[in-house]
Amino acid sequence: MKIKIAEFSGYCYGVKRAMDLAWEELTTNSDKKVYSLGPLIHNDQAMKKFTENGLIVEDSIDKIEKKSIAIVRSHGLPKDFYDKMDINSTQIVDATCPFVKKIQDIVYENYKSGHIIILIGDADHPEIKGINGWSDNSSIIINSVEDAEEFVFLDSESYIVAVQTTYKLEKYLQIEKILKNRLKKVEFFNTICYATRERQDSARELSKTVDAMIVIGGTSSSNTKKLAEICSENCITFLIETSKDIDIKKISSFNTIGITAGASTPDFIIDEVKDLLLTK
Repeated sequence: MKIKIAEFSGYCYGVKRAMDLAWEELTTNSDKKVYSLGPLIHNDQAMKKFTENGLIVEDSIDKIEKKSIAIVRSHGLPKDFYDKMDINSTQIVDATCPFVKKIQDIVYENYKSGHIIILIGDADHPEIKGINGWSDNSSIIINSVEDAEEFVFLDSESYIVAVQTTYKLEKYLQIEKILKNRLKKVEFFNTICYATRERQDSARELSKTVDAMIVIGGTSSSNTKKLAEICSENCITFLIETSKDIDIKKISSFNTIGITAGASTPDFIIDEVKDLLLTK
């Protein structure tokens, strides 16, 4: 069996930065409780290391104790989180991905200026939820061509369009085209991050050259799911979290296997998958 690894896979800059910041707080502030509102990244195996070393993951702002340390997850959080932590005298360590932070700034400034915000992405994804919080949760969220075609817009209003960092580029361009035709006053910000584009392009090209692809990442990771979707357009694709999820009997029937991984997948998990395949 021949193994090919995508040129770009695994931790992106924003995820690595978040993990490094969180680890520094855990190892240097033993006298304070360290919280995150939701998991820092969408990878259970990576998060286990942090919770075992003291990170407390909560699902509500109200559960974060006063005068503790609160780490902002890589996906970012709404403005009201910062306001509440300030009132509680809680130290904030902002691990928001810089690309997500850029979108938050775009949304906040344009919302204050009176523009209507359109966010292209998954309404249930924490990144979009966080960004929406910088427009007082007033953003129009579009996640399909049908949404773009059916939503009722007002010609008298001025719109700003931003997009989830991990969104599939081809899908975004389809929606952008529709909105350009439908909106009279609109400005577009293609905020899909370069790491997402690199991983998607790299996975697409690799999937054209192999018999099957293995995409490694958390089941709740948006960018990992999109990688699997892209690869499946060209070959048989298996989406797994760890090497334990590999069906050796199925994989052994292929001569050439490609491997890629989502931006929240640690190197050690990628290495475990590769090593397992090389022994078969």
